[in-house]
Amino acid sequence: MRILHVVRTLNPEFGGPPESVRMFANAHRRAGNEVEVATLDAPDSGPAGDAYASLLGCPVHACGPAKGNYYYSKRLDRWLAANYRRFDGAIVNGVWQYHTVAARHVLAGRLPYVVFAHGMLDPYFKRRFPLKHLKKLAYWILEEHRNLNLAQAVCFTSEEEKRVAAEGFPLCRFRRVVVPYGTMGPSGDPVAQKKAFLDAWPHLNGKKYLLYLGRIHPKKGCDLLIEAFAQAAGPDLQLVMAGPDDVNWVAELKTLAAKLGIAERITWTGMLRGDLKWGAFYGSEAFVLPSHQENFGIAVADALACGVIPLISDKVNIAPDVAGDGAGWMEPDTRQGTVDLLAKFQSLTPDRLAAMRQCALDCYRNRYALNHAAQAVYGALGLG
Repeated sequence: MRILHVVRTLNPEFGGPPESVRMFANAHRRAGNEVEVATLDAPDSGPAGDAYASLLGCPVHACGPAKGNYYYSKRLDRWLAANYRRFDGAIVNGVWQYHTVAARHVLAGRLPYVVFAHGMLDPYFKRRFPLKHLKKLAYWILEEHRNLNLAQAVCFTSEEEKRVAAEGFPLCRFRRVVVPYGTMGPSGDPVAQKKAFLDAWPHLNGKKYLLYLGRIHPKKGCDLLIEAFAQAAGPDLQLVMAGPDDVNWVAELKTLAAKLGIAERITWTGMLRGDLKWGAFYGSEAFVLPSHQENFGIAVADALACGVIPLISDKVNIAPDVAGDGAGWMEPDTRQGTVDLLAKFQSLTPDRLAAMRQCALDCYRNRYALNHAAQAVYGALGLG
């Protein structure tokens, strides 16, 4: 089969949707199918061209430049109209921006397509940003409900995400499907990858550290982690904060860490990719994510794939499965909840730690290794 992905951007700093496209492109190709990607990145923006195509290993069609926060570009409509006949089905990644409208304008009734919500329909955003929700509600009534209702299905990555999706939005008639999700996992030599990470940050050599890896964003509970670390982490522990600062929050968090007297125990790496990312996982004692909202949590699956125990909030939708498998712990997305996570981890005996790490690997292999992801998407598309 020939599968088309449509996504706003492939810039990995934008988190879930670009990473999802990369993983599913690999899964589709492993299943023997051809994959192409249409994006609203600008053709002349550097990494939007050859670098992204190299990252995905498939053709990338940059249909930008796009205008404003809505990412409007009629070039995407024209490209879709000229090329949709070459494909058996399309996967549209994300909502609330123009690429979803373009897909509906061109593909509805002509080519089967599904929409991956990527957590963007979670009621957390309604509660956290009520004024912004009113703006979204107006847009939903004018455009977005049709984009989803005319799709073959709207795909979710967990039963919890499927259950709560679009609360507070009317006119929902779309078919809801849960698609097995996860990560391709690491490749390469773990020892060499760990060395590469420690060579880049040599002051961590010989030290134990907890790892946070994700966007530096209020939604992720980074401030809770710093406060809990100051309160509950033993003096021999360091904290690595890895990820892009897309809301310019790091300066404020560094001030908080200095006020709490732990600034010298926190390493800020920026975004990590490739061997550096996997090396950070392999070298860590545990992975910590006290997020306020997480429809899936790819970094959680990455941690499990490396045999690293996740310490996560109950707002990560896969947390009950991880905890139920004995692969990690979940607590409320509060400072006390995060303190409890750190305390539980530090109380582990060596034998219990080894057993939980094995459970982490088993959890990844049984749930999140993307073995059946491609076939599930074909079923959602009605392609069998």
